[in-house]
Amino acid sequence: MSLKTPSQKPLRIPPWLRIKLPCNENFSNTSDLIGDLRLNTVCQSAKCPNKWECFSKNVATFLIMGAICTRNCAFCNITSGDLDPLDQTEPGRVAEAARRLALKHVVVTSVTRDDLPDGGAAHFAATIRAVREAMPGCTVEVLIPDFQGDEAALAAVLDARPNVLNHNLETVPGLYSDIRPQADYRQSLDLLRNAKRMAPAIPTKSGIMVGLGETDEQIMTTLDDLAASDCDIVTIGQYMQPSRLHPMVRRYVEPEVFERYAEEGKKRGIRHMFSAPLVRSSYNAADFV
Repeated sequence: MSLKTPSQKPLRIPPWLRIKLPCNENFSNTSDLIGDLRLNTVCQSAKCPNKWECFSKNVATFLIMGAICTRNCAFCNITSGDLDPLDQTEPGRVAEAARRLALKHVVVTSVTRDDLPDGGAAHFAATIRAVREAMPGCTVEVLIPDFQGDEAALAAVLDARPNVLNHNLETVPGLYSDIRPQADYRQSLDLLRNAKRMAPAIPTKSGIMVGLGETDEQIMTTLDDLAASDCDIVTIGQYMQPSRLHPMVRRYVEPEVFERYAEEGKKRGIRHMFSAPLVRSSYNAADFV
């Protein structure tokens, strides 16, 4: 399936996706703090449309293990290239940023590091523990890569007891060859199943984007798969083209349709559905804890 054809013209962005850009003192303070502590955020690296709102609320999603990824997913704005060695001071710096921002819920994600024997699992665990030590009352959510199916790596993260374990499917299985060619849909579902089996008390979470060429029928099948994996929280949001080099948006889904997706997910037994055009995996994540 081709994601872009010569005759295809860019779709006009609908009014429900046109956002105001708040920029107050909190925005500047958050941005400066992240720079001072030499941290990366997915808000900046992935060009998240909610960055302005979140930074203005002193909220950010931390991106650990560098800003360069070993994979090259078509939808993602994070680049591939020469990798940096892990910085063992990074977990402490993430904890310090969370403390200065007075966060009650910390979300930590990463680039995919297939070059590391454990995929970076120990670094995730160290970051969880550093945040807990700095802020004992803070909840921690991690958005992890697939660790290439390594159950020992998954166990290392779970042993650090995150409050939420997130792993995104990103899209429907029929689009993986174009959108996530270095990932495996079934492997990602297995990760969610294994996490629930290994640590039943830790809520699991996943998310997909729409607008890449999937059908509503494929979305329903994906919700079936997530429900069968005992996934507790599912997010669905609109794909937005980060640049002209990325796949074009095939459709803009109306807000009413997102509401129907949420209803369908709950019918299937998914406890929490967060489905709206501007929803992203970590957007308002504290609402589920």
